[in-house]
Amino acid sequence: MSVSDASLGPEPAVSAGEDPRQYAQVLSAVYDAAMSGEKMPARPRSLIMQSWDRVLEAGVNPERGSMDEALDVAEVEARRGESALSLVLEDLTRGLDSVIADGDNILVVADAQGSVLWRSGSARVLQRADRLGFVEGADWGENSVGTNAIGTALMSGRAVQVFSAEHFVRSHHSWTCAGAPIRDPRTGSVLGVVDVSGPAATIHPTTVALVDVVAKLAESQLRDHHRRTLDQLRSVAAPMLARLGGPALAVDADGWVAALDAVAPRTRLTLPKQTAPGRMWLHTLGECDLEPLPGGWLVRVAEGGAGSSETVLELDLADPRSPSVAVSSGTGRWTMQPSPRHAEILGILARNPQGCSAAEMSRVLFGVDDRTITVRAEVSRLRKHLGGLLAANPYRFADGVTVRVVG
Repeated sequence: MSVSDASLGPEPAVSAGEDPRQYAQVLSAVYDAAMSGEKMPARPRSLIMQSWDRVLEAGVNPERGSMDEALDVAEVEARRGESALSLVLEDLTRGLDSVIADGDNILVVADAQGSVLWRSGSARVLQRADRLGFVEGADWGENSVGTNAIGTALMSGRAVQVFSAEHFVRSHHSWTCAGAPIRDPRTGSVLGVVDVSGPAATIHPTTVALVDVVAKLAESQLRDHHRRTLDQLRSVAAPMLARLGGPALAVDADGWVAALDAVAPRTRLTLPKQTAPGRMWLHTLGECDLEPLPGGWLVRVAEGGAGSSETVLELDLADPRSPSVAVSSGTGRWTMQPSPRHAEILGILARNPQGCSAAEMSRVLFGVDDRTITVRAEVSRLRKHLGGLLAANPYRFADGVTVRVVG
């Protein structure tokens, strides 16, 4: 028996008609040889081998993993409230109810960092999951628990089924799991993973395809929800914009444009992390007055704004312990003090005006190219502070921004 290579789409760990028990024995022999540095009797699937290489590089312990303490209840609740996945939780549960109805599997939904936010299933299988630390608030990213459907789906960006000794941590060999990433249909960024897990004997080759279909249906529901909320905001804002007689936009809480008047067309306006009513400076628009609307903001461009002036970002790295950023244009000047990590990212982008991918940024920051999840999270936080001065795909300073580095 050979261990097959992975394809680009969802691939079952065990083929239809194959004996899972015999296959588990092969995987166990492969795993033991790989962990001891001996010649393997067969090659793992390529997605599994790639994952093993990543977690070995990260220093994960194959006997017990490197799991940190689980998030407390308050933090789990906070992340649930912030996650767009809460909008499709009912759809995910309904779509996979047939898989967990027999009581042998659990349904898990994790965020983009691999933290378990929701899980459901019978008391019997939940108790077994508890013994593995597979609980709400636990980190199931690859760097914590090695190869598994949640962490490996996040790293590979595709639906993954992991069976028996394909798991990197030995105590997980009695389980099988199938997970698929769920992407934000607006940006393409990963919101999290939906996963079905249970004892290894419950493996079925169709499970990973079903999980992938349900994930894509959830993305469709998110797309429809976003369209409806923008339509609702537009119905409220359009009459107001018509009466204002000046440049203005109506945007949702994430900056997506529902309606605009006397402003160059755009699909999104990047808002600062802490958005509040009042006057603030926004890239490409200048000074703006923000007023709350049901479901978003009315953004009125102040006189002399509309992005006609040059934007200059000055990055002061003279004192590595206290970096600073100053942004100025014809409409004003503001400053911020980034963290050392964020200052390092800005310095990298300043030296690479053509832009950097997440993998390239990971290589410069961490010496490896697989810390892309961490990179994306850090750049996302930085973009919220800088109000649209940074662009993505690849990461770079936005057009029209002049960068000056001091120190």
